[in-house]
Amino acid sequence: QVQLVESGGGLVQAGDSLALSCVASGKTVCIAAMNWYRQAPGKERESVARITRGSSPNYAESVKGRFTISRDIANNTLYLQMNNLKPEDTAVYYCNADFGVICPVDGVYGMEYWGKGTLVTVSS
Repeated sequence: QVQLVESGGGLVQAGDSLALSCVASGKTVCIAAMNWYRQAPGKERESVARITRGSSPNYAESVKGRFTISRDIANNTLYLQMNNLKPEDTAVYYCNADFGVICPVDGVYGMEYWGKGTLVTVSS
């Protein structure tokens, strides 16, 4: 129903900045919220930032003050501006779209869609 393509990952040094982008296509009108998740080897996938229609963004405590999530609805693009990167930020970053209770898919609410991820590596 929704396709997500991330870009912008790469290798940077601690303290540097990096901007990620996620272009969405398909039934974007059904998206209640969009999220950035990340997963490092050996760790659980965790929510980094979330932006909900008509609400202010939410951030994981570990990235507050450093990361900024934004969404350009007209251009179907989600962004994550990452500043003052730390080695512990190293992970594959995934774009996520959540239908919530906006549009059921085959009678099921809360359908989620994922991009394939983009790797961010922060060296010390």
